[in-house]
Amino acid sequence: MAELLTGVRQPYAWGSRTFIPALLGEEPTGEPQAELWLGAHTSAPSTLGDRPLTDVIAADPAGMVGAAVVRDFGDGLPFLLKVLAADKPLSLQAHPTRAQAEEGYAREEEAGVALDASDRLYKDTWPKPEMLCALQDSEALCGFRDPDATHALFAQLGVPAALELVAPLAEESTPPDERLAAVFARLLRLSGDERDVVGQVAAAAAALDAPDDEVALFARTAQELAAHNPGDPGVLAGLLMNRVSLTPHQAVFLPAGNLHAYLHGGGVEIMANSDNVMRGGLTPKHVDVDELLAILDFTPGFPGYVEPVEEAPGCWRYPTPAPEFALWRLEPRETVVEVPGTGAARVLLVTEGEVVVEGASDDLRLGRGQSAFARAGEELVVSGTGTVFLAGPGVGG
Repeated sequence: MAELLTGVRQPYAWGSRTFIPALLGEEPTGEPQAELWLGAHTSAPSTLGDRPLTDVIAADPAGMVGAAVVRDFGDGLPFLLKVLAADKPLSLQAHPTRAQAEEGYAREEEAGVALDASDRLYKDTWPKPEMLCALQDSEALCGFRDPDATHALFAQLGVPAALELVAPLAEESTPPDERLAAVFARLLRLSGDERDVVGQVAAAAAALDAPDDEVALFARTAQELAAHNPGDPGVLAGLLMNRVSLTPHQAVFLPAGNLHAYLHGGGVEIMANSDNVMRGGLTPKHVDVDELLAILDFTPGFPGYVEPVEEAPGCWRYPTPAPEFALWRLEPRETVVEVPGTGAARVLLVTEGEVVVEGASDDLRLGRGQSAFARAGEELVVSGTGTVFLAGPGVGG
C-alpha cells in the first residue's frame, strides 16, 4: 500500500509566508516557507513512518525504488518533488549537464573543498534538469531574449551608461549567442562605482512612460529586481532574459544550461535528485561568475511551455526529455484513475480536494497538502474529487 510521507520545509528568505501553510491547512507562522521537499535527497529526506526515507530505501533499494531504477541510476530516488512558493525573485541560476557535474565534482574533491562549504558548487555528480508546474499565477525569467530586441528595450530607458554596456548586443556581424555571452559576462563583473548604473536603470524604469506593453514589462522587471537587490549587477543581467507567465497547471521545463530565476508564484517543481546550482546574482549566496559562464547555453529563445498529454481518462503526463523524472496530474473526478509507473517508486501529492489511494492490501485517504510514497511494484488506483501530482522516474520504471 502507499504510505503517508512527511516532507521537509525550507525557510529560504525569498519564500512565501502563506502559500505552503495554506496548502497544508495550517496557520502561517510569520516566517517564510519557500519549499517543501518530498523525496530522498540526503540533505533533507522526507519521513516515511518514523524513519528517514533515505534509510528505508537503503535497506532494500531494488524493492523500494525498483530494480530497473537501481540499474539505471543507483540505489536512491533519481528525482525530487518539491512545492515551491516564492514571494521574491530567486537568484539567477543554472544547472550543469551530467558530464559537467562529474568533472566539477571531481575537481572540487581533488581541491579539498568541503561538501558543506558555502563556496562548494558541485555537491554531487548529477545533472539537475527541472520543471515547474504552476498552482497559481506565476512568473519567471527563463532563457535569453533575442539580443537585438534587448538592445532596443535598453534604448527606450535612455540611460547612456547602460546602453554603452549593452552595445555589443547590436553587433550584427557577431552570432547572437556570442553577443549575449559577452554582454552577460561584462554586466556580472561590474564593480565599484560601475554599479551605479544599476540604480540609474531602476530610476529610469520607474520614470518611464512606456510606449507599449513589452517596454512596460521590461521596465517593471527592472524595478522589481532592483527593489529586492539594489546595486546588484544581476539586475542588469536579468534584463537580458525572457519574462514568462504561467497560469495554474501550466508548466515550463528548464534543461541543463538554461539561465532562469523564478520571480513570484507557487507550484509543483520536479527535478533530478541534485543540489548543483551555479548562481550569478540576485542572491546573498555564493556567486561564481566563471563557473556559471562555463555551463550556460546562450542560444536566445524560450524553450516553450510543456503541454500535458492525456494518457488515460483523468491522467495527464507532462512530457520532458529528462530521464531522471516524470510528472503526471491525476484528476479522478469522474472516474477511478490507475496510477502509472508501477515498476518504480512514486511520490503522490494532493493539491486540491480529497482522494483515496487504493492498493492490494489497504487504502489511504489523502487530503489537500498530504503526500504519499508508493514503492515499486505496487498497483494503485486513485478515486475521489481531488487533484494529485504524481512523480516518478522518467525511465527505468
